[in-house]
Amino acid sequence: MKQVGTALAVTYDGATAEKLASALALPKVVVLDEVASTMDVANELAAGGAPAGTLVLADAQLAGRGRAGRRWQSRAGDGIWLTLLERLNDPAALEVLSLRTGIRAARALDRFSAARVGLKWPNDLYLPGGKLGGILVESRWRGSRPEWTAIGIGINVRDASHPGGAALGKGVSRLDVLGELVPAVRAAAAAQGHLSDQEVSEFAGRDVTFGRACREPVSGRVSGIASNGALLIETPQGTKRVMEGSLVFEEST
Repeated sequence: MKQVGTALAVTYDGATAEKLASALALPKVVVLDEVASTMDVANELAAGGAPAGTLVLADAQLAGRGRAGRRWQSRAGDGIWLTLLERLNDPAALEVLSLRTGIRAARALDRFSAARVGLKWPNDLYLPGGKLGGILVESRWRGSRPEWTAIGIGINVRDASHPGGAALGKGVSRLDVLGELVPAVRAAAAAQGHLSDQEVSEFAGRDVTFGRACREPVSGRVSGIASNGALLIETPQGTKRVMEGSLVFEEST
């Protein structure tokens, strides 16, 4: 594996990679103090045969990857920037993995937040003050089956790295958050099939967009999600089901 970040001897808030692996019940943890993207490192490890449950964790990212190829930087110590490798074999579950991960992550993060964590389709976590974090899921396929899936998550913990962001709070321990977040993400990855009625209902209870007028991905009013992860938008022509794109609101709402 080529050099992708600072040497692996670094610690994360005082914890070594070995200690984190033991505490989180993971087969392997890679800790970097600075890296371009944890997602790139994780995909490289997966190509080399890394097992499911491998976690790549960085103190800072120089070129974090978001949806639609967006790039962003994260300051050292401000948040959690990680990618978790899983080897899923259920294409239906993959369709909703970003949403399912968001639901489980929001539930885990509630413990550390003064307000209930909200969700925005398809992959954002929100607090009343702004965006708390985001999720990016990438899969590599061999023929018709997924060979591995990389689940990237960025959470503002001590401070928001970007304008319009919100954080859990300066007194929150990143290690404590990891202790709740990583098992939640692993549970989401282990679930099968499309979203259950309970998951759809929980998303609805956290949906920060319900009822808002939007202009993208189609013009209309947001009315929830379907079990296959589609965004439901009410339009004069009826309900539209959208599987891809970004949700952009009308300026007047």
